[in-house]
Amino acid sequence: MRIGFLDIHWTDVLDIFLVTVLLYQVYTLVRGSIASRVFMGYLFVYFFYLVVRGLGLGLMTAILQYFMGVGAVALIVIFQQEIRRFLLIIGKSTIYTNNGIMKRILGNAVIDVKSQNLKEIVEASKAVAASFTGALIVINKKDDLGKYIETGDILDAKLSKPLLVSLFNQYSELHDGAVLVIDGRIKAARCVLPVADGIDISSSLGFRHRAAIGMSEATDAIVIVISEQTGKISLAIEGELISNVPGSELFNRLTEYLSSDMKQMAE
Repeated sequence: MRIGFLDIHWTDVLDIFLVTVLLYQVYTLVRGSIASRVFMGYLFVYFFYLVVRGLGLGLMTAILQYFMGVGAVALIVIFQQEIRRFLLIIGKSTIYTNNGIMKRILGNAVIDVKSQNLKEIVEASKAVAASFTGALIVINKKDDLGKYIETGDILDAKLSKPLLVSLFNQYSELHDGAVLVIDGRIKAARCVLPVADGIDISSSLGFRHRAAIGMSEATDAIVIVISEQTGKISLAIEGELISNVPGSELFNRLTEYLSSDMKQMAE
């Protein structure tokens, strides 16, 4: 097909469509964050580079080519969390993760280990909330949380309600920061979590809730956050905050999320 001086083939239309879908997916990943402004700025510079190259401006083209090369490396650093989320989305749709046999072999044992101590966590959360003490409890799913463990004090202790409650006691030296529960054990306390900074985050949320959202954005862990002002329990899952979760529903919500892969397998 010819439009004016352009010869357009079906492969060109397909190419444009795929690029459009890719750019839209990237934008949805970074939308609402500071990274979105960087993405739009880089996109503008790239289009300007195409125009300059099309006009045959050699010096400006050479300068922008160098900038684009360096900028590509900078983007990898800036968008590392978004790239990780993008690859995670792709990974979830692969044959491996949707293979029922592999999930039955590898998934059941892992989920059983993570679920056996949930009652201890729930009872501890209720006790902490009743005393109007702030708390952050991170429960892993599949992602490696090693780098977050290193930010706190390593305990590697058996999970129990009394230990969790005592860790968040206001007189405890370990009450600040988050407690990380890995495969049924308290691996570390006083851990530092990434803080969500998107423009769509409510200004009424405090640092503890922002940290919970940030951790759930960066990993597939589920985060229990308890407000010391209101004593309410909230859950952060995949970048979303579920506020004011009743204690009676906490166990079911934790179990549902941590066993979600098993349910998909059954379907």
